Amino acid sequence: MSTPDHKSIYLIIDQGTSSTKVFLFDNSGRVLFSRRRRHRLTRPAPLHVESNPLEILEVCHHLIDVALNFAARKGYRIAKAGMAVQRSTFLFWHKETLRPLTPAISWQDSRAKNIIDVFEKNAREIQEITGTPLSAHFGAPKFLHLVEHDKDLRRMVKAGDIWFGPLSAFLTHSFTGKAVLDHSIAGRSLLMNLDTAEWDPSLCALFDIPLHCLPPLVPTTGDFGTLSIDGNSLPLACVIGDQQAALIGQGGSEPGTLAMNFGTSGSVQYNSGSQPGHISGLISSVLISDNVSRTYMLEGTINACNSLFYWLETELDIPHHQMSWHDRCENTTTKGVLVPGFVGLAAPYWRDDFSTIRLQLDHATPDEIIRAGMESIGFLVYDIYSRIKDRFPLTAKLITAGGGGSRSPLLQFIADLLRLYVGHTTLKDRTALGVFKLLKAGSGHAPENLSVECDQVFKPQMDEMERQDKINLWHKALLQERISLTEP
Repeated sequence: MSTPDHKSIYLIIDQGTSSTKVFLFDNSGRVLFSRRRRHRLTRPAPLHVESNPLEILEVCHHLIDVALNFAARKGYRIAKAGMAVQRSTFLFWHKETLRPLTPAISWQDSRAKNIIDVFEKNAREIQEITGTPLSAHFGAPKFLHLVEHDKDLRRMVKAGDIWFGPLSAFLTHSFTGKAVLDHSIAGRSLLMNLDTAEWDPSLCALFDIPLHCLPPLVPTTGDFGTLSIDGNSLPLACVIGDQQAALIGQGGSEPGTLAMNFGTSGSVQYNSGSQPGHISGLISSVLISDNVSRTYMLEGTINACNSLFYWLETELDIPHHQMSWHDRCENTTTKGVLVPGFVGLAAPYWRDDFSTIRLQLDHATPDEIIRAGMESIGFLVYDIYSRIKDRFPLTAKLITAGGGGSRSPLLQFIADLLRLYVGHTTLKDRTALGVFKLLKAGSGHAPENLSVECDQVFKPQMDEMERQDKINLWHKALLQERISLTEP
């Protein structure tokens, strides 16, 4: 006897930088069950940030098993499963045994920065083909760094025994026995042609990366194989980058939609429609794809958001429970600028090789330094937003922001800089919701675009002269280290 349709549910895995979550959604988008488990992130040397892929795999297995037990007790039938996964975290693993041969090298890791100098003359060509700036944070430089320091890897690469790819491909292969990589995450490799969504032979040749080391490319929705755990078999029908899923979950299915997300890192995302928007300094990626069509997004990434305040805890000797950066910033002002250098700058500057910049902060209090750190996030949002609006129409008068770092003083500062209304979305678990929408829509159909409710809306308040003075001082601080925008 088959289970009634109203008992059909969806299993979603949200695999992030330091933890993994599992969700069960009913057909209306209501969360029936969720659970979270952390994993370790280590920094074994300067510029090195990594995790154990087997630990992450074990965490995923545990959470899925717990969710399956809940579903069984409640009499639910899981119709489909999907995953959203952190991007730019890469590793090597064996094709036959699926054994990881390296740690999972985090998106925050920039150990390959010396390799970037070799390819600097090709930077424009790389961005034109891939939509992604040349950076040590992405796949190809990490490949070269790892094989350069490991003769066994070099031998296995030559023999064609191993895969190199992002964490999502390793997890998919481990769960289903099928080694594939979706379009939305593949762009972080610096090897995928954005216009064709295929591995680019010229870039593979440039980086000397054999095609037989790269998993086959597939759309974000479709047949990823069967997820088999403890005798349970579930069709894995969606694998997508976490920020792409967050934009869909936040109502970004329509072209022209702009949204922001602030967590460990930050992201400003824009749905650019059916054509990739190649803008220097920003990342153009596949947003969603199926066997019929592709939709693209423009993205400005901000390396340090919540991680900035963890770093400041150490720098200022503030215990974690006493940081509460949003409270410290709420009634604090600063005339100084702090440009964090501990993880470098991503969009729109892409610079790793500088020390933290402090301008007019010589006699600042800890709270003023924290405020200056918070304002650095807002300034980067302003620079990213300016880059997008120079090329694409932005008709919305309100921009939504979500994530644990979306606190009142930051959103007010962004509203002041952008001279737009900024709304704090009440939407929880946007990333998982985005995967749910894609699973429910199915291949060949656009996900439902629901309106996003906001519990707070911040309107511009800052005096225009003060605003412009602050922006000018920010850019002056960057120029001290010769950090400037490249021409679009």
